[in-house]
Amino acid sequence: MPDTRADHAASTGWRLAIWTAAWPVGAAWQLREFALQPWWVYAACMALGALLAASIFWRRDVAACVGLAVGLALLSYGVTGGRASARLADALPATLEARDLQITGVVASLPQRTANGLRFRFEVEQAALGGQAVAVPSVVSLGWYHGFDDDSTLSAAQLELRAGQRWRFTVRLRRPHGLANPHGFDQELRWFEEGVRATGSVRDAPAPQLIDRAVAHPVERLRQRARDAIDAAVPEPRVAGVLTALAVGDQSAIERDDWELFRRSGISHLVSVSGVHVTMFGWLAAVLLGAGWRRSVSAMAWVPAPTAALWGGFGVALAYAVFSGWGVPAQRTVWMLGAVTLLRSAGVRWPWPLVLLIAANVVTLVDPWALLQPGFWLSFAAVGLLMVSGQADTTPPEIASHGPDELAPGGLPAWRRALAAVRGAVVGGVRTQLVATLGLAPLTLVFFQQLSLIGFVANLIAIPLVTLVITPLALLGCIVPMLWNVAAAAVSLLTTWLGWLASAPGVLWSVGAAPWWAQAAGLLGAVLLVMPLPWRLRALALPLAWPLCLPPQQVPPPGQFELVAVDVGQGTAVLVRTHRHLLVYDSGPQYAPDVDAGQRVLLPLLRARGEQRIDTLMLSHRDSDHVGGASSLLQSLPIAELTSSIEDTHPLRLQARQLGIPLRRCEAGQRWEWDGVRFEVLHPAEGDYASTQRSNAMSCVLKVQGMAQGASGVDGSALLTGDIEREQEIRLLRERPEALRSAVLIVPHHGSKTSSTAAFLDAVAPQVAVFQAGHLNRYGHPADEVMARYRERNIARIDSPSCGAWSWRSGVDRDAQPAICERAEARRYWHWRPDPLP
Repeated sequence: MPDTRADHAASTGWRLAIWTAAWPVGAAWQLREFALQPWWVYAACMALGALLAASIFWRRDVAACVGLAVGLALLSYGVTGGRASARLADALPATLEARDLQITGVVASLPQRTANGLRFRFEVEQAALGGQAVAVPSVVSLGWYHGFDDDSTLSAAQLELRAGQRWRFTVRLRRPHGLANPHGFDQELRWFEEGVRATGSVRDAPAPQLIDRAVAHPVERLRQRARDAIDAAVPEPRVAGVLTALAVGDQSAIERDDWELFRRSGISHLVSVSGVHVTMFGWLAAVLLGAGWRRSVSAMAWVPAPTAALWGGFGVALAYAVFSGWGVPAQRTVWMLGAVTLLRSAGVRWPWPLVLLIAANVVTLVDPWALLQPGFWLSFAAVGLLMVSGQADTTPPEIASHGPDELAPGGLPAWRRALAAVRGAVVGGVRTQLVATLGLAPLTLVFFQQLSLIGFVANLIAIPLVTLVITPLALLGCIVPMLWNVAAAAVSLLTTWLGWLASAPGVLWSVGAAPWWAQAAGLLGAVLLVMPLPWRLRALALPLAWPLCLPPQQVPPPGQFELVAVDVGQGTAVLVRTHRHLLVYDSGPQYAPDVDAGQRVLLPLLRARGEQRIDTLMLSHRDSDHVGGASSLLQSLPIAELTSSIEDTHPLRLQARQLGIPLRRCEAGQRWEWDGVRFEVLHPAEGDYASTQRSNAMSCVLKVQGMAQGASGVDGSALLTGDIEREQEIRLLRERPEALRSAVLIVPHHGSKTSSTAAFLDAVAPQVAVFQAGHLNRYGHPADEVMARYRERNIARIDSPSCGAWSWRSGVDRDAQPAICERAEARRYWHWRPDPLP
């Protein structure tokens, strides 16, 4: 009988595991779709899945088990698709894009402060165009900007903006459109997950009008008051920003330098409200409530202390998640804790993998798009790895070392018990952090291609300090404001120590994005390493993780090169990769005083490609949409040479000198060869530096010529032109017409009407023209008349808003697909796409 009972329990466990895995599998299947199916397909899947699951639910044979799993997967697929269809239907008509609309509604979120203004979510109640009512999405994301300079200040109306107010704005909206680069952040997914179906900016004329000061969102208004109080009480803005982020979840309050410090030290997860903080507050509340509950006989007669502690802890976790902004990571944690709390209260004692699967079902039921977020997998992996390693407890890894069972008396004197408790806490904390660091390292490399080598040491101190001291004090300060001064002192001590720790060279380890098989092997190696297995088996983790830690870099063969026109918005940035060398031509724009394309786009892209250095950084001219990201590149990567036409007194040249980077002016006639690929500068001439010219006229023009060609005699050449205009094109036609012919042309001046003359296009005769311009940019690039000239010559036209990053390899036949558009390669149904032509 005991064996039969055990076999039945094992069989039931496997069935439950298969059934609970079916729902996330069905949701993941739907998330892979390039375009949504017709509504009736999802409705049919829901009906078929529900019918199949209901008809065989009570059967216990293998076929019924599989059938029920299939039914649940179909149901999940249909439900997720139906929700996605409803969300996409709330779209902004293309005819209303970039038009002056008058909208009335409510500020639905705590306004986030940026270096050049405010950003906030806005719930639209009414919208009109020219006095006529129009339909726009119900939730939009708005920016209200005040200027680009660091010393510009908010206007009186901007200072008046508060959550929960009703305003009337004149705005210009557009459908959600983000940058699209290989391995880049999917901003369009983030907007879709948050229900934001349009973005835009507030116009200053006519003046915005405040209609009502408090009509909705009482929690957001409370968060606003708390943020304002912290700003008033803490004089140091950097420290106040960290406290604000921990108390009310406003991450925009943290300055860029501090984010860089936290990233280098591996504690970024601690300074944004995440599962760590939500779980910690739930656990603390459960411990305190359980201890107090046991002191009351009547309370224990009403509800058992464990049950009261369990639900009380969950309630506190929920309250903190709501007060801190109800962000997506906090939501995921709340749903996970809710599922575990419900199972515990029902007396269910399932194995931990099954508990995790149930929690994952709850999370994906509420938010199926969470499956695409790194935080989802890191959260569940952290708990799972700790359990696999032998600490089989559902307490999350951030707090497992502080469990009450470590404080059991055991018949010892009080001082011995206290000493044992402290020793156990320290040993448990070190063990927990070691398991988390080693186990999550491969997953961190998979998602971010970067790992802090000091993260283990930094988190040993930062986790207890931030979660047990700073964050509680930041919240209690809302009741006793003087506690903010204590929390500020702790933050200052922490950042000072982290600054010293992160000042060592080589604290960040970066690798390229590995192929899927290397990622799978690395994750398997991490599991083997932390499992309670013999060391001869654990030793297999090293060869399994090796391809992930040192992935092979995909480089062109000698004589060929790869060109990547990066999607940076309104600006230029191009990578030219030969077999052993890398040239970066321009660095994209500066988006705001503390945000640029180097930091947001180029560095993550270079890191994912496995690039460890730049051999030549060529800045065509001084305009900010071409050099805006250069400072970030200079600070973050070894650069062998900076070539440019910018003046000697330019801050970038001064920065390069301080870093010891060799400087060179780009001048016509300069030639060099890398790995069989020839480079030649065609403009400007040496004498141009002695005259006063517009910055566009000084653009460095670079010709790249591959030596090898495809079987069809494919021309492997590219011409990078910066912002040259008509006069410079005429001069090139006069002086070097034979050098202009190229297969690929990075279009001059983003397609401005002042460039791309007919004679110049005839001389270059490109097969492909690449327009690097921003979506719906204010300059109107590319101009219609310019596009017509390219169209008349049957030149293939690629533009960044429609294509994203464009990658091309020289010497490859067209039939072998030498070029890739990132938007086509990574297409999903939530991504922006142009309207079909009439």
